[in-house]
Amino acid sequence: MRHLPYVPGVALLAALVVGCSAGAGSDANGADSKAGSPTVKPAPPGKYLTLPAPCRAVPRSMLKDLLPGAAELSGDQQDKVFRGSAAVTYDTDRKVGCGWKSDAPNATRSLFIDLERVVSYDPAVSDDDRADTVYAKKEKAAGLSSSAPSGPPDEKDKKGKKGKASKSPEVDDVTGSADPSPSGSDNASSGASTPGSSGSPEEALPSRILDNLGDAAFLQDLPKRAGSTAQHHTVSVVFRTSNVVVTVRYAEQPALVTQVPDGKELQEKAQALARKLAETLSE
Repeated sequence: MRHLPYVPGVALLAALVVGCSAGAGSDANGADSKAGSPTVKPAPPGKYLTLPAPCRAVPRSMLKDLLPGAAELSGDQQDKVFRGSAAVTYDTDRKVGCGWKSDAPNATRSLFIDLERVVSYDPAVSDDDRADTVYAKKEKAAGLSSSAPSGPPDEKDKKGKKGKASKSPEVDDVTGSADPSPSGSDNASSGASTPGSSGSPEEALPSRILDNLGDAAFLQDLPKRAGSTAQHHTVSVVFRTSNVVVTVRYAEQPALVTQVPDGKELQEKAQALARKLAETLSE
């Protein structure tokens, strides 16, 4: 009977340890270790970490211009109008809003602003990219497209012909909810006037993509609903700057059905406020 050579226990244990170490080193230098491969860095965070107080974001001088009826009120009533009404929110670092309303003998003006700070929870997607997705959905809902090639505006753009008219439902100027009525889908013109709606074509330009406002922006013009006797007119300006998406909604309701709101004035004032808010965010 042949006997196997005797191996001391300590020597056997040392041999096993060496073998395991060699195997581990082999794995570390193998395919699993990916030695020398680039490290994947998480997407950068957005520029904005907080949001401004919405009811104090609009200067009082602009509110006086946007809400002309308030100038006729007494001091206490003016203060109440200009103070605004904050929207209900559960996280003021993520979403805030404020609304104002002024009644005058000839018309009622209302204003609402909404600011949303977008945060991406996907490390591979930046806050800015996520915010761009949020903005793009709003732009699509307005019936607009920003896929046109970039570059200096041509003569048609300078005349306000850029973009196509929106056929989105009329939006409530305070709640922001869409009017479920089917007639609301025909409330926007393509620049030409419709009987009983917005007067001459020069009164207001159509809904369109805007240049030189944030990273991306559009204007949605919503004259009165087809078949409605009320001359209600709403203008919305939506823009994105970094990871914040801002909406400005400005509307006028004349006291008489024979009065037609000045759509051009509404558009100009809504855009001026949007640009002011963009400057405030950048400070």
